[in-house]
Order: sequence, then structure tokens, then C-alpha cells
Amino acid sequence: MTHAVKIKNALVSVYYKDGLAPLIELLNKYGVTFYSTGGTESFIKDLGIGVERVEDLTSYPSILGGRVKTLHPKVFGGILSRRPLESDKEQLEQYEIPEIDLVIVDLYPFEETVASGASEQDIIEKIDIGGISLIRAAAKNFNDVVIISSKNDYKELEEILAAQAGETSLEQRKSFAKRAFNTSSHYDTAIFNYFNQEDPLPVFKQSTQQSQVLRYGENPHQKGVFFGDLDKMFEKLNGKELSYNNLVDVDAAVAIIDEFQDPTFAILKHTNACGVASRPTVKEAWTAALACDPVSAFGGVLITNATIDAATATEINNLFFEVLIAPAYDADALTILTAKKNRIILKRNEVKLPEQQFKTLLNGVILQDKDNTLEGPDQMTTVTEIKPTESQLADLHFANKIVKHTKSNTIVFAKDNTLIASGVGQTSRVDALKQAIEKAKSFGFDVNGSAMASDAFFPFPDCVEIAGENGVAAVLQPGGSIKDQLSVDMANEKGVAMVITGVRHFKH
Repeated sequence: MTHAVKIKNALVSVYYKDGLAPLIELLNKYGVTFYSTGGTESFIKDLGIGVERVEDLTSYPSILGGRVKTLHPKVFGGILSRRPLESDKEQLEQYEIPEIDLVIVDLYPFEETVASGASEQDIIEKIDIGGISLIRAAAKNFNDVVIISSKNDYKELEEILAAQAGETSLEQRKSFAKRAFNTSSHYDTAIFNYFNQEDPLPVFKQSTQQSQVLRYGENPHQKGVFFGDLDKMFEKLNGKELSYNNLVDVDAAVAIIDEFQDPTFAILKHTNACGVASRPTVKEAWTAALACDPVSAFGGVLITNATIDAATATEINNLFFEVLIAPAYDADALTILTAKKNRIILKRNEVKLPEQQFKTLLNGVILQDKDNTLEGPDQMTTVTEIKPTESQLADLHFANKIVKHTKSNTIVFAKDNTLIASGVGQTSRVDALKQAIEKAKSFGFDVNGSAMASDAFFPFPDCVEIAGENGVAAVLQPGGSIKDQLSVDMANEKGVAMVITGVRHFKH
């Protein structure tokens, strides 16, 4: 059944009034009586439309600095009354309560106030009480009442009323109620998470209002949706929509590039870096990064922390890639890069990223702080007879930035601000090391004199032995094995400098 309801009385009290006027004017055309408060009351009057004050309906003024305005039985009775129930009708008549068929109410901007860095007092005052109560009451009684809880729904209701002579169907009211409960639950989640920052309760609550349906998930037979504001993070300058796998790679690319300050280029494939280089210019960084592994770079995700100029764009244009990310592009560079319509070109905006990360696991969710620790030369403790040189410490630091963002088990070789090779995602650390050595050789790199970083400690001295036999000059590891001394002894035997950081960087 459609159970059509014609709107006779409407309660309107909103913070955001943009786009509201056409709806109010249409409702007035259908003879709707308006009840309102404060600024919204003045807004309706300024349209030349009559409006009843809520204070006159309740016989109570707005009190406590506006904290209490609509919290009254004459308001909530009119919203919550069950129209088919005779006893409810009798009580409405007894207490002279008008049936309210439409509630247009939004909420104080709590999240925006928190984001602005406002004082706690100002934030607390933005916790809406009347509004949230009105939204819940009207949504609960969707059988007879329309609830509009967002300015984004003004236009849709206007179109419905125009097409249906001022009436709404049960299905339409239920749809608006669903959106209203989304509004109220999101609002309460934001408030809870604000209060739960210090000495947090062990509770997981997340709510994201914006979403983007993806072409598919990790594979074509899987559905995929991104929840978040991609437009805030990136300006898409060219190409098709980002896929699930694109987004996973882009996330990894952003994480690794943020470790570098000098002009740097990184090339990623399946979330692992196959090329990273820092150079005085972005073009030099690109050339060096591509040389690390030009085979894996095919179809990869590219990212830099520097403006891309025409000369660099010309070189990049020779490679087939999925996504390119940069903070800025010269106009002539964009002309070159956008010549192929499918390649995705993103301009990255400055956006504060979350400090925690979570994912579903088994029948629940796991959450952790992001790994925001990175040890530089000052946190490297030399444990061998040979001390690393200044240039070797710099290479170790560079390698450590990459190993932190590479799938475990991993080994990374670096030299002169360049990724030489890495062994990634291996079940054995020895296998990861051997993979890295073979990869370096296959692309003409000599690991002799290079720096080597490991994401975790060496339980046995075999990795250090192999590294030393291949000419590796310096090794970084977190330490912590009960057999650390065996690896130190092997490093001394092979003439390798070794530093321990005390911090492990697993990435599963």
C-alpha cells in the first residue's frame, strides 16, 4: 500500500537554509501551516509567508540560551501521534495539539566545529539535543510523517510534492526515514569518538557519509565500494574511475612518498615499490626510479612529491601506467600526459590522514595505530667493529624508508638515494635476500658497497653471511633475536657494518 499522506502542518527549524526557499514556497502553495523558531522563522517571514512561532504553540519561550525550544509534548505529540489510533486522536484534541506531517530539521555542525580547532566549550554547545530528538521522532513515525534531515533532500521532496499534489507515499517517507537515521547515527558516532579520545573505551565505531561505487572489487566477480571523500584527497585531471586495486596501490604510494622530503619518485606494483629514487630534480628522480625495475613498472602506480614539468612528462609518457600522482603539474606537462584518455592523472591535495587503520578480520575488526615511526641515523646503534660511514648511514636511512612500506618478509638494497632491489613477501628471509640479489643483477645493479635493510631481526647469521659474500657494506636490522650476537659476529667476520634500530617494521 502507498498510504498517501497530504501535508497539512510542517515544523521547520534548520541551520543550513540554502536551497530551502523553493520548498517552502511550494508547501505554502499547498496551504501548509508552518511552525518554526529563531532564524528559520525569520527566513520564512522574509519570503512573505506566514509562520506560527513554536513558543506560541507550546506557551513556553526559548529558554537556557536556546538549549530548550522544541522539547515539549505539543511538538512531539503532534509528530508521534498515530493517525489511525482513536485514543491518540482524542488526546491531540484534548490538549489542542496539531498533527505535524512534515519535519524539516538539520543538526548543529558538530564535526565542522571540532575540525576548526574550537574550544571544548564551543564544541559541547554544538551537540544538538532538540534537533536530534525531532529527527528520531519523525523518522520513527514515518508511517504518517515526512522527515527531511539534510539540505541535500530539499530538492527531492520538492519534486515529489510537485508531482503528487502535495502528497507523499509510505515508501517515500520510509526512504527519508532511513536517511534520517543515517544522519542521527553518524552524528552520535562523531560525538562519541570525540569523547573517546582520552582513556578510550574499547569500542569500535566508524561512520562515513560519502561513498563511491567501484567498477568491482579486487576481482571482477566481487562488488566494491569506497567509503570516503576522494574528491577532497585528489583532483582527478584525466582518466577513468579508480578501481579497487588502484585505490589499494594509491594508498601504499601515498604512504611511501610521505617519508621523503627531497624530490623523489616512487613506482609501485601491487603495493610494493619497484622503483624509488631521490634526486635534485624530478626528472632525474624519475629516470633513476624507472631504472630500478622497468619491467615491473609497466602498468604501475607512479607518485612524486614534486611538480611535474614538461621534460619529465615527456619521459613518463613513454611508459604504460595506471595512475600518476603529483602535488602539481605544469600546464604543458598536463597536455602531454592527458593525451591518452584512460590513464589516471591525480593532483594530490593537502589532507590530514587518519592516525589509525582498521580492517575486517574473521568475525570482527582489528584496529591499530599507523606505523608512523621511522628511525634515522640518530636512532641507529652500531654493533659491529666497523662503523658505517656518513654516506652508508644515509643509504641505510633511505633503505629503511622503503623496507617499512614493503611486504614482509622483505630485504631492501639501496645506494646513493636509489632503490637497487628488494625481495618482498617471502616466507623466508633468506629467500627474500636471494630474490633481491638476483633482481639487482638482472637489472645491471651491483650490490657491492650497497646498504641493506631488513624489516625484522635475523634469527640466524645466514642472511648476514650471504650479504657479506655479495659485497654489501652496511646492514640495518631492528635486533631483538636471542641470537643477535651470531649475526654481529658474522658481520665482523665479513667486514660488514651493522646497525640496530630497536624498531621492527612488519607489513602483513
